[in-house]
Amino acid sequence: MLVLPARLTHDEAPACMHMLQQGLKGQTDSSSTVVDATALTQFDSSALAVLLECRRESSALGRGFSVKGLSPRLRELAALYGIAGLLPAAP
Repeated sequence: MLVLPARLTHDEAPACMHMLQQGLKGQTDSSSTVVDATALTQFDSSALAVLLECRRESSALGRGFSVKGLSPRLRELAALYGIAGLLPAAP
């Protein structure tokens, strides 16, 4: 499982994406990528961009993608942008 930090704004997005990319490369035995967003409390739309890029890279590796613990505020932001369906909740 990949874990998001507590803060993910425009300033943190590049480093966070690099961390997630490294995590994706390290998951050799997984058929699905789960990103844990439980700790995420401070964010802007950059968090959505990071999640979408992670989803794209996971898909390119032939893996499923889901998000655990997405806050209601971030889910509302995703709905506002019309991308909520691209960020399915993890079981």
